[in-house]
Amino acid sequence: MADPMKIRATSKDGVTEVKVLMSHEMETGQRKDAAGAVVPAWFITDVTAQHNGKTVMQAEFGTSVAKNPYLSFKFKGGAKGDKIVVSWVDNKGDKRTDEGAIA
Repeated sequence: MADPMKIRATSKDGVTEVKVLMSHEMETGQRKDAAGAVVPAWFITDVTAQHNGKTVMQAEFGTSVAKNPYLSFKFKGGAKGDKIVVSWVDNKGDKRTDEGAIA
């Protein structure tokens, strides 16, 4: 299982900004190891963010996203102390869900 995501969220003037740092190798399936064997593809495919149980952001990733992806987005609403939950799924079926609070 991957390391926990780092989630920072702040709200100002009715707009919440969320910044997420995900820990994932994000292999494209095109790189070769030292022995010349192809390293299998392993990457995040879907990311979802929820604010108090309501989906506020949904994205599809592919092989072109870098290792340990950083994601930033904004949405209207949110107040200090509200819960933000971010989840991802990768092409091998691994899943990760972490949560943070709006500061």
